[in-house]
Amino acid sequence: MRGLLRGTAALAVGMLLSAPAVRAQGAEFALGGGVGVPLGDFDDAAKLGWHGLAAISFVPNGWPVGIQFDGSYQQFSLEDGGGFTGLKTRLIQGTGNVVFKFKSSEESAFRPYLLGGVGVYNGKTTADDDPGDVLGGGTTDFGLNAGAGFDFKAGGAGLFIEGRFHNVMTDGSDLQFIPITLGIRFGGN
Repeated sequence: MRGLLRGTAALAVGMLLSAPAVRAQGAEFALGGGVGVPLGDFDDAAKLGWHGLAAISFVPNGWPVGIQFDGSYQQFSLEDGGGFTGLKTRLIQGTGNVVFKFKSSEESAFRPYLLGGVGVYNGKTTADDDPGDVLGGGTTDFGLNAGAGFDFKAGGAGLFIEGRFHNVMTDGSDLQFIPITLGIRFGGN
């Protein structure tokens, strides 16, 4: 966990330092986090979770469509069972998305957008009292995501809030959840 925190901190510092240089090129960096809402069969076993997100997007100046690549760490607590306590499912994912930014006036600080794409999701279930790897190793699956959000621009930085539906194609029932993310963006035009 310390390695993950150090990596996230290093990524955040790197993004902050490089944001002015890429602003003119239209690239945006984003950091965010929030709550994860399990859906479907996953909701029967999981409680509300949390997540962190880092992303880079590029929407060429004057174009409404661009691309975004992001990575996220999700964690959901599960109902205790099977003789284990402190059950958790964690997902590490990377997605590639098409972004459509609605046209708004240059003076407007409020800018809605849609995004959707494909991703790779690595999931693993752990427990506080698992004496080794009884619960099994992680699995890697493909998935789809789609959602909407709003940017609130203020100069070279701004806030965003978005919600995305994720459908991970697993053996058996698909894993479905919606992360609701609040974050900050740097760069862009």
